[in-house]
Amino acid sequence: MTYENLDTELVNALLGDGRASLRSLADELDVSVTTVSNHLNDLEASGVIRGYAPVVDYDALGYDVTAVVQLNVDGGALPGITDRLREHEQMISVYEVTGEYDVVAIGKFTDTDDMNDEIKAVLNDPDILESNTSVVLNAVTEHEQFELPVPGEG
Repeated sequence: MTYENLDTELVNALLGDGRASLRSLADELDVSVTTVSNHLNDLEASGVIRGYAPVVDYDALGYDVTAVVQLNVDGGALPGITDRLREHEQMISVYEVTGEYDVVAIGKFTDTDDMNDEIKAVLNDPDILESNTSVVLNAVTEHEQFELPVPGEG
C-alpha cells in the first residue's frame, strides 16, 4: 500500500465496517497501527469523517411512513425555515434546493396521523408559501454510502 492513497483506502475500509479496530484496519491496509491512528485523527480533524453512528432501521422501530415534503418559502425566510425544520426530530434530512421548490425535507413517522400532525405543525409557518407532500410507497435504497475511487486502481 502506498501512503498516497491511504486516506481513501481508510475511508473505504470504514465504510465496510465502521466499528473496525485500529489493529484490523492496519492489517487490512498493511500499515502500522500508529499510521492508521494518525491518518484517522487527521481525517476527523479535517471533517472528512464527522462521526461514527449506527444505521437505524426506522421501519423496525415502528416508523413505517416516510414523507417527502417540498416547500416554497418567502425568500428571506429560508434560513429560519430550514433551522425550524431541523428542530423537528422526525425530519431526518433537510435540503435547500434549486428548481420548483426551495426546500425538500424527508421525515419518518409512525403512521399517517403522526405524519399529518407533524406536517401541519410545519405548514403553520406564515413564511411557507406553498407545499407538496409525497408519501413514499417503497424505499428502494436508503442511507447508502459509496466507496471512493482509488487513483491508479480499477
